[in-house]
Amino acid sequence: MTRRRFVAISATVAGAAIAGLPMAAAAAPLARWHGVALGAEASIILRHPDAARILAACRAEIARLESIFSLYDTSSALSRLNADGRLDAPPFELLELLGQCGALHTATGGLFDPTVQPLWAAYAEAFAGGRAPGAEAIAGALGRVGWTGVSAEPGRISFARPGMALTLNGIAQGYIADRVAALLRAEGLTDVLVNTGELRALGGHPDGGAWPVSFDDRSGAASIGLRDAALASSAPLGTAFDADGKVGHILNPKNGRPAASAWRLVSVTARTAALADGLSTALCLMSHDEIERTLARFPDARLAHLA
Repeated sequence: MTRRRFVAISATVAGAAIAGLPMAAAAAPLARWHGVALGAEASIILRHPDAARILAACRAEIARLESIFSLYDTSSALSRLNADGRLDAPPFELLELLGQCGALHTATGGLFDPTVQPLWAAYAEAFAGGRAPGAEAIAGALGRVGWTGVSAEPGRISFARPGMALTLNGIAQGYIADRVAALLRAEGLTDVLVNTGELRALGGHPDGGAWPVSFDDRSGAASIGLRDAALASSAPLGTAFDADGKVGHILNPKNGRPAASAWRLVSVTARTAALADGLSTALCLMSHDEIERTLARFPDARLAHLA
């Protein structure tokens, strides 16, 4: 949904940074990997005697998932779907994530909608020429937006109308964190922090306690402890189409307009990073009362930070 992947972002999670972590002198050192996942800086922190092999497997998994979800890679499954309007024999992960998208679309009253890609493209094209998109361009793009136009079956994913396209940038970061966490759990690890732009913690810090996470949203420092949970953040003006930074990248699929600037940062914790990621994106388009009503539908999710 958001186009955080089309720009360079920091290793923090839209304002959430991993605080300094202690290390027990008698324990083996923590193994840390730093790299890139879907264009965002990523990292994994763990402790294991065979850390090099495990981290290599994580890198391979990230690369495999990028080959499904990337909008940069013209050969990815998502890019081929967008180009052709259909994709036969789609990978399981794409079908699974689209199922999660559908559930979020319903729970958010349609505000989470990955079919906003044509709308995002209209804004990007207009601002590349130094101007905002006109009403006609926005209306034309909105005519190609609508989750009900997506058909996802085991044998085929297809669009109901020409020109439709998906972006999973408002949820794929979190989904990749979940998949990497599942791989690490299968390896027997219990205290790991995965950061793919969104955070997924297995257990707590290997030296004890929760993983400390701090927020920096210009309104003052805040922090939480993350244990066996995920955290995702979205900032409506964290990425902007215009040079002045006033036209944000999170777009309302109902009216075609950017999210109002009521919130600088929306952070959500949940059982999975995909859920936290999708919710943090959609909540940027809501009032405080709407946020509370939406989160009430998800017992495992809560608002971690709102500014």
